[in-house]
Amino acid sequence: MDYEEKLKTFLNDWKSTAEHLHFELPCHSVAEAAVAAKASPEDFIKSIVFVGSGKAVIVIVRGVHKADGKKVGAYVGSEVTMAKPEEVLSMTGYPIGGVPPVGYEARFLIDLEVMKCEVVIGGGGSDKALLKITTEEIKRLTNGEVVDVKR
Repeated sequence: MDYEEKLKTFLNDWKSTAEHLHFELPCHSVAEAAVAAKASPEDFIKSIVFVGSGKAVIVIVRGVHKADGKKVGAYVGSEVTMAKPEEVLSMTGYPIGGVPPVGYEARFLIDLEVMKCEVVIGGGGSDKALLKITTEEIKRLTNGEVVDVKR
């Protein structure tokens, strides 16, 4: 399956203003992505997949931050664990290292610090793609809740 094409189709169907970027270099980590995109780690977000009560909870934090599982659990009302690679793929439809901040069914928690940025860069569907998107667009496409979830 072409994960990047799937994301592009979603963006097109939802008339998104996001820009999909493809690179020859891998963008698995924030550091690799910053090199590929010629951007600062400060410009990036991470889509971290947690599992709570058998459902995906996507936590979007700035690339330089970590998610606080206890805070996430408090917001969703159950204990949460970090998803295993196979759970990430089955719950989001995307492999680790390429999980975008939009484009699939889940509960989305967007950290307050993310919303202080106008435009951010996140996973683009594969480890060689990124998505440049406004934070308001993330909120619109995910119906995400803006909360304090960073550690």
